[in-house]
Amino acid sequence: MKIPKALHWFLPAILLVACRIPNETVKTADKRIPSAYGISSGDTLNDASVSWKSFFGDTLLNRLIDTALKRNRELNIVMEEIRMSKNEISAKRGEYLPFVNLGAGGGTEKVGRYTSQGANDANTEIAPGKKFPDPLGDMKLGAFATWELDVWKKLRNARESAVKKYLGSIEGKNFLVTQLVGEISASYYELLALDNQLEILKNTISIQQNALEIVKAEKAAARVTELAVKKFEAEVLKNTALQFDVQQQITETENRINLLLGRYPQAIPRNASLFNAQAPRAVKSGLPSQLLANRADIRQAEQLLAASGLDVKSARAEFYPSFRMVAGLGYQAFSAKYLLSTPESMLFNLVGDMVAPLINRRAIRAAYGNAAARQVQAAYRYEQTLLQAYTEVSNGLSRVSNLE
Repeated sequence: MKIPKALHWFLPAILLVACRIPNETVKTADKRIPSAYGISSGDTLNDASVSWKSFFGDTLLNRLIDTALKRNRELNIVMEEIRMSKNEISAKRGEYLPFVNLGAGGGTEKVGRYTSQGANDANTEIAPGKKFPDPLGDMKLGAFATWELDVWKKLRNARESAVKKYLGSIEGKNFLVTQLVGEISASYYELLALDNQLEILKNTISIQQNALEIVKAEKAAARVTELAVKKFEAEVLKNTALQFDVQQQITETENRINLLLGRYPQAIPRNASLFNAQAPRAVKSGLPSQLLANRADIRQAEQLLAASGLDVKSARAEFYPSFRMVAGLGYQAFSAKYLLSTPESMLFNLVGDMVAPLINRRAIRAAYGNAAARQVQAAYRYEQTLLQAYTEVSNGLSRVSNLE
């Protein structure tokens, strides 16, 4: 086919304008981290590799954590988000594969006798002595396919981005599990401490009440003044008030644990007598560089950072021409008895086209700019997560050192 001379100039102009793509700024995350925590021996041993069941060694606490991992509402919500992220992978994977649809249809048409089609149908015979039916039926049965060729990896990058987000959602779940285990264990040991504090207060009040009776007897014998009696009464009342405050803290701590376990308030089974018998275990912090592999929140931020970079590439590819193929294969006839006649009623088509954005590309430019902005956000969020993780570990080590 001979291409008109005008198209020799027009087609390159389309490609030139379509490929004029703005350059948005992206950010490379700073992954540098100090070589030591400042309060550590520099040993590579790390408690992050120890299972929480063996780390705590308390059967009652382990049962509470097991219950929370099954019933915690927030954790179950995150699990559904993981399911949605997995479905998104399937959706993105299907976008760069051919779309094939099966279709069937039927209809009828009556055209005017004194039209070109009507006059032609009236003078055309299907077979000798058999004219076209009037009105004319139209029946169709076939398969139709469309396929966008992923020349610029726009669709593949979108799929890889969905995979990274899915992996990030899994790491987010892992981090939530870590937080859940930490919060339940902290509340559990706080509850044991409150039980012991309450027991000490009760013993103290009992001793002070006995002392108060002795002072009252001494006052009756004129050996002490009323001031001594009032002083002991004040101490008894102060510790009694403190006792009720501790009882309230115990109730609130039990309710907090029950909330994390996804159940209504009830008594938390525990053995308060073991609190003083437990010796603190030595904490092995490892090296700061191990945070990158051990912290689920850092791994999640890293996956989301990679996904945002792929989103930028996918958005940038929208400026390039899209290549699409359309094909169809089936049968078409004006009567059902001719519908499956082969090859007379067969139809097929194969079309290829190229489409490039030429005028009014503001929506594409805005989507590209937003993708780049989200990538910069993800880089800053990764750096913030890394900084926060290092700070949390450093604070924890300092707390352990001061408690020792």
